[in-house]
Amino acid sequence: MSAAKSRPRDLRRRRRDRRHSCWDHLLVAPLWVAYKANLGTLLRTCDAAGACIALPDTPHYHEALKVGDTLRQHRRPCIHWLRTGKERWVADQRAAGWRIVAVELAEDATPLALLEPARQRTVVLLGHEREGVPDHLVEAADACVEIPMVGRGASLNVAVAGSLVLYRLAGLA
Repeated sequence: MSAAKSRPRDLRRRRRDRRHSCWDHLLVAPLWVAYKANLGTLLRTCDAAGACIALPDTPHYHEALKVGDTLRQHRRPCIHWLRTGKERWVADQRAAGWRIVAVELAEDATPLALLEPARQRTVVLLGHEREGVPDHLVEAADACVEIPMVGRGASLNVAVAGSLVLYRLAGLA
């Protein structure tokens, strides 16, 4: 037999019994995401990968968390609420020494398989489901990563793409 399936109670004993605090290392920023369910998926990935999430402090994002958050308050990962405009916030993170990584299909982008784990504080920018990350922010990013695909689709779901990138940057994949 290759492996035995773990029982839920055994898994719970081996994992954290409360949410992780802000580790100030890996921050996913789905600043242009339109579909509410995608934020719930990204919250679960942040919990699993030890990352934080940055969200605009707007009714859309607060409502999205009410709809998509299955972790509830006691297990929810650290949320950084943006009190400034999105572009200003990205500029502030860069000025504070964070590495900015855009997830986008772009010329000279790093394929996901070659993405190294984060060795410094890193912000992962995720764009709108149709429009992506704004072009000028992709060009200004320290790195751009793309997820190669063999299918006919142009891209993956933003929550799936963000999850794959977070796992790589966290050193878990």
